[in-house]
Amino acid sequence: MKKFGLIGYPLEHSFSKKYFEKKIKNEKLDNVRYDNYEIDNFNKLIDIIDENPELLGLNVTIPYKEKIISLLDGLDETAKKIGSVNTIKIIDGKLIGFNTDHSGFKHSLLNWKVPIKNISALILGTGGSSKAIKYTLNELNIPYKLISRESSKTKISYEELFNQELLNNHKLIINTTPIGMYPNINNYPKLDYDQINNEHFVFDLVYNPSKTKLLSLCENRGAKIKNGHEMLINQAELSWDLWNK
Repeated sequence: MKKFGLIGYPLEHSFSKKYFEKKIKNEKLDNVRYDNYEIDNFNKLIDIIDENPELLGLNVTIPYKEKIISLLDGLDETAKKIGSVNTIKIIDGKLIGFNTDHSGFKHSLLNWKVPIKNISALILGTGGSSKAIKYTLNELNIPYKLISRESSKTKISYEELFNQELLNNHKLIINTTPIGMYPNINNYPKLDYDQINNEHFVFDLVYNPSKTKLLSLCENRGAKIKNGHEMLINQAELSWDLWNK
């Protein structure tokens, strides 16, 4: 039996298990399964590995994309540069970390036909997903600013967005936080939505619900919107390829 799975917390409404179970069924793959491993502490990964010797690979989601690195035996070069892992491949008992988020996002962004040569971005959030987005924007030479709850030398606070013309000058907005994710669908980032217009592109990595409050508010002001569903499919397929090559 070949086993794959997902670690994170919580996982009740995760996309991955349904996606991979459908893939396994459609491709008529016997003796292959994909399970959720909901753990409230990332150190429990070791128990999962010990209890499931058939495991060949894992996806990693919130809130462990950065913390899990300390338990791994190695990182590929891209994951090392990003500082975040969303895919683990188990090779001869060794746990090797990869990041497919950045490629999944890059494909989805380019597929959206955003005018990347003439745009600047605001990245909402500074967690593991944010690091993959930063890496991709650097690859594409898109300048960006980080937005967080508190300001620092490298970050701007949400409060400061109301005092500057940043939203007017940054037409690509990317939400990397779980704000607005099911079941908390009425939550949304505190932005000055009066500055949003039809020149904005708003990308929300959240995919459940398909149209978050953030996307709805921005769409009502003429912005082009996109959720994280396509990105998730892209990164899932890249994970699958990594596990099976």
